[in-house]
Parts: sequence; C-alpha cells; structure tokens
Amino acid sequence: DQAGPGPTSSVPASQLQWAIGIYTGTSPLQLSAPATIRNPVISRNDVSDARAQFVADPFMVRQDGRWYLFFEVLNQDSDRGEIGLALSDDGIHWEYSRIVLVEPFHLSYPHVFQWHDDYYMIPETLGAGCVSLYRATRFPTDWTRIAPILPVTCADPTIFRADGVFWMFGCVPVGNSDTLRLYYAADLMTPWQEHPKSPIVEGDARIARPAGRVTLWDDRMIRFAQDCHTRYGERVRAFEILELTPTAYREREVEESPVLCGTGGGWNSQRMHHVDPHLMTDGRWMACVDGC
Repeated sequence: DQAGPGPTSSVPASQLQWAIGIYTGTSPLQLSAPATIRNPVISRNDVSDARAQFVADPFMVRQDGRWYLFFEVLNQDSDRGEIGLALSDDGIHWEYSRIVLVEPFHLSYPHVFQWHDDYYMIPETLGAGCVSLYRATRFPTDWTRIAPILPVTCADPTIFRADGVFWMFGCVPVGNSDTLRLYYAADLMTPWQEHPKSPIVEGDARIARPAGRVTLWDDRMIRFAQDCHTRYGERVRAFEILELTPTAYREREVEESPVLCGTGGGWNSQRMHHVDPHLMTDGRWMACVDGC
C-alpha cells in the first residue's frame, strides 16, 4: 500500500487507516458483511509488537482446520510495511499473533499459497527492485527468502496456476496504477517471461492494479482489480478470464462488478481495495477484505 495513492488522490496512502474484515456470500462476486461477525476483525489496535499505522492486503490459508491470515502492517517507526499474522479456528473470531516477516525494505500484499508440500509467499517488494519468492521453513511463523524470480519492480504481484503453468499479474510501472502486465513460467524457479499480449491493461487505472487472489469459481477464473481512477484503492472490480494461453489473453468485466466498495459508514466507509475469497465446505464463500 505504500506504493502510493495515485495521481488524483490528495491523501497519502500511508495515512489511511485501513483495517481488515471478513465477508461471506453465495459466490466470490456476491459478498457482504455477515451479522455473525463483528468487523473489523483485525485493526491497527490489535497489533501488539509494532506501532501500526494500519493493517491491509489480507491473504488467508486454511490448514488442519485453522485459518491463518497474513497481511501488511505499516510500522509507524520505520514507515515500512511488515507482514503480520492472525489466527482463527472458525473464521469468525480472530486473534492477532505476531509479525512474521521484516525486511530492510517495504513489504505488503503477502500472497500466500501452497505448492506441493510447502507454503510459499510472494509479497510486494518494491524496494528490492524485484519480485521475490519466500518459503515457510516453519509454517506459519518462519519465512526464508529463496530467490528473486522476476527482475521487475512490481506492485501487488499475483500468482496463480492454470493448465500446468504458473502465471503472474503485476502492476508495472507502479506510479499511476494504470498498467497491468502478465508473466508466465513452467515452474516457480524456472525463468519467467512476459506474455506477448502484455501489457493487458494500459492507461486505465480503473481496472489495472491487482486486488487479490485469482479465484476459480464454477469453472470460471476471476481476476480482481483495484479501481484507482478517482483515488487510490476506491473499489474492487472483477473480470472473468476467457482465454489464457502462452500466446493469447482475453477477459471481460462481470455483471456484478464492482464487487466491493465503501459502505458510507463505519470501518470501511470510504474505500475497499482487496479481497481473498475461499470456498467453504458448505458451499458458501468466505473472504478476507480490507477497507478504510
């Protein structure tokens, strides 16, 4: 989030008091705040081991019946993002745990995923000048940087796997949040290359910058995007990826878009810019979201 609010916003991103909530719904495109959950579930006041300006960019995974929520904590003392962790047994009641990753540069957008028997994280690492891959040496608290996998200064790198290939969206260049590039690789550690149709979005801050995990739903692949046209991170739009091959890319905005926006009151009254939906065993969807 420290990448900046965009050219039309007068409020620095580092001064916004983002917090994290839980939404539920019948699909990843129809989510709302349930009456059973008291949002926000994590705010800056919950962070006990750093002076937090805000918490944002939540990603979660479930292991052995427990939810693990990873997110950016903007440390007021260093003015850099660090990666925090919260835990929940039911997805309703959350407890802050600790900061699990600190670097000498800003960290945000901790995209956590499982591949084979390991958990990996690809956070935003703008200050490092590259996209770096981390592996959990002891999940969920200990993370080791393995290697840079893409020599690009990239905001909100969003990795996913489809048809036996790894793909990654990223906002490059960062400045105006209006350009989306696409990269792909045969495996995590093999050389990545830019897609021939990239940039797939150029000069459009409404639909470019990634806003969370690419999500599979009813054989549809959904890409979420921040709408930064008026101001940074105002709402979340959704796009269905219609064609994805090493030579072709097509998408269309879904009818339900935008899928998240400010509510006009409360913790997320002004903006919402991130969503990470997960399918539950009963067919419902639960997502961690952020807002301010």
